[in-house]
Amino acid sequence: MSVRIQTSQNVELEYEPASIGDRILATILDRLIYLGWVLFLILIYTLFKLSGDLSVFVIILTIALPIMLYPILTEYFLNGQTLGKRAMNIRVVLLNGNQPTLGAYILRWLLIIIDTEILTPLVAIITIAANGKGQRVGDIAAGTTVIKTIKRVNLSQVTYQSLPEDYRVTYSEASQLNDRDIETIRQVLRNRNEELVERTAEKVSRVLGITNVAEPRLFLLTIINDYAHLAAKDAE
Repeated sequence: MSVRIQTSQNVELEYEPASIGDRILATILDRLIYLGWVLFLILIYTLFKLSGDLSVFVIILTIALPIMLYPILTEYFLNGQTLGKRAMNIRVVLLNGNQPTLGAYILRWLLIIIDTEILTPLVAIITIAANGKGQRVGDIAAGTTVIKTIKRVNLSQVTYQSLPEDYRVTYSEASQLNDRDIETIRQVLRNRNEELVERTAEKVSRVLGITNVAEPRLFLLTIINDYAHLAAKDAE
């Protein structure tokens, strides 16, 4: 099973949805982090004998608030990954191929209560299995899904391809590159090393002075298409 995403740049990406097992293991790892945080605070309170000086409210706040905010903060600042998701090589993405907005992360976060508490985790598992796009209720509402960070990419996606006449350039800065740069990017995209893809995307965006970078592989594919389109216009 795969999820196909047609981007606004006329690039079709095929993602492998994160398996239910991967998502469960990621959740377990995150829960272990919660447990580690609780034990750490208990140790601090005990060593410094703070429990008698702190109100129950403060103790609960220092324990509960970080745990409550952990999913949304880590996914937002770690590009769609909690530490558990990073360990399992899975990530949250929008179904249109773009990086999720803060609003999408918040919506997923708010609906965790419905997914795992009100409806019980079993219903979330059934929803993910039956949906076809690897979405729980929160994902459906936010327009997101969870994918493996290793994506299936056809060679046709990293070669110059026929673009529609109404193709719109996203990054005009791509004209600053040359054929050798583009060939290097194509070779990186053929590689299944996502860390290399991310590093390349960071370097290209830094060299070109681009700040509104989408998902790394999508960004590099868009750069290739924009370069091809701009080069074709210059040759006319």
